[in-house]
Amino acid sequence: MSLPLIALFLAAFAFGTAEFVIAGILPDVAAGLDVSIPVAGYLISGYAIGIAIGGPLLAVATKKMTRKALILLLGGIFILGQAFCALAPNFEMLMLARVLVSVVHGTYFGIAAIVAVSIVSPDKRGFAVALILSGLTVSNILGVPGGTAIGNALGWRATFWAVGIIGLVATLAVAFFLPRNAASETTSGSFMREFKVLGRQQIVASLFIVILVMIGQYSLFTYITPLLTHVTGIETGVVPWVLLLYGVGSTIGVFIGGRLADWKLMPSLVAILALQAVMFVTIYFVSPYPIVMAIATILWGGVNFAFGSPVQSRVLAWAADAPNLASALIPTGFNIGIAIGAVLGASIIDSGLGYGFLPLIGGISSALAAAIAIGSGLWDHSTGALPPSPVAVAAE
Repeated sequence: MSLPLIALFLAAFAFGTAEFVIAGILPDVAAGLDVSIPVAGYLISGYAIGIAIGGPLLAVATKKMTRKALILLLGGIFILGQAFCALAPNFEMLMLARVLVSVVHGTYFGIAAIVAVSIVSPDKRGFAVALILSGLTVSNILGVPGGTAIGNALGWRATFWAVGIIGLVATLAVAFFLPRNAASETTSGSFMREFKVLGRQQIVASLFIVILVMIGQYSLFTYITPLLTHVTGIETGVVPWVLLLYGVGSTIGVFIGGRLADWKLMPSLVAILALQAVMFVTIYFVSPYPIVMAIATILWGGVNFAFGSPVQSRVLAWAADAPNLASALIPTGFNIGIAIGAVLGASIIDSGLGYGFLPLIGGISSALAAAIAIGSGLWDHSTGALPPSPVAVAAE
C-alpha cells in the first residue's frame, strides 16, 4: 500500500471521527453549553447539511486549484475548525465551527477519491476508493470510542483537540507523501462542463442509488439501539459490542466492495444491492433472537458498506472529464439519504408499527436501488455507451 494512499486514508479517518464522535460526547456538550440534549443534537444535523450543500459548492469554487494544494487547504481549515470547536464559548459558536468543518468534509471525500484513483493503476481503482471510504468505518471502530473515552476522562473539549491533532498528522502526511501533480487534469475545463456532466444517466442513477441505500440503512441504524434492547432483548451494556461487530463487518465490506468494483463493476453493484435487500428482510425475521441477530448485524454491516466503492467508481468513470462536482455530490447523496432515513424511521415508530418494522424499509429501498442499477446497466449495454476519457479538456 502506497504512502500517498495511507495519507489520504488518515485524512478520511480524521474527518470521519470529527463527524461521528459528537454522538459519544453529546450529553457532556449539552451540559457544558447549558442546552438540552435534543438541541445539542442539531450539531449532527447541522453537520450533515453543511456536507450536503457546502461541499459541492466549495468543490466547484476550488476546481482550478491543484489537488494537493486543495487537500492541504482543507486540512488546514479542518484543524482550525477543531480548535474553534474546542474553544467555542456557546452553542451557536460550536455550531458555526461544526458547519465550517462539514463543508470541507464534503469537499474532501469527493476530491480524495479523484486523487486516489489517479495515483494507482486502473485495475486497483476500486480498492483505492475503498481505502478512502474505510476511513469512515474505521473511525467508527477506533475514532469514536477513543474520542468518547478522551471526553469522559478530560472533558468534551479535549475530544476536539484530539481530533484536531489527528487532522494535523494527516495533513502533514499529505504534504510529505502526496505527489504535487496528482489528478492535475481535473483542474482544467469549464464550470459549465462540471454541471453538464450531472445530466448523464449514469451519474443520476448513481446518486439515486446512494440516496435510496442510505434511506434504508439509516431508517434502521438510527434506531438500532432501541431495536436491540426492546425487540432483540439485548442488555444495554452489550449493545456497544454488537455495534463494534457492525463496524468490523462494515470495514470488511468496504474492501470487498473495492475488489468487486475492480473485477466486475455493474454486476457486483447489482449483486450487493440485492444482498442488502435480503439482509434487511433477514433482520426483520431474526431480530427477536440475540445470537442470530448479532451474526446478521455483521453481515448487514458488510453488505451495507460494500456498495460504496462500486457506486463511487462508476461516478468517477462517467465523470472522468469533469469529476469535481459529480464526486462531491456523492457525500451530498449520502447525507440526504441519512436525513430522510432518520425522519422516515421516526415516522414509522410514531405510527405504532414499532422498531421491528424498520428493516422492511431497508428491504424496499435496497430493492428499488437494485432495480435502478439494473436499468442503468441495461441502458449502457443497449446504447453501447462508454465512459469518457479522463483527459484534460479545453475551457469552454
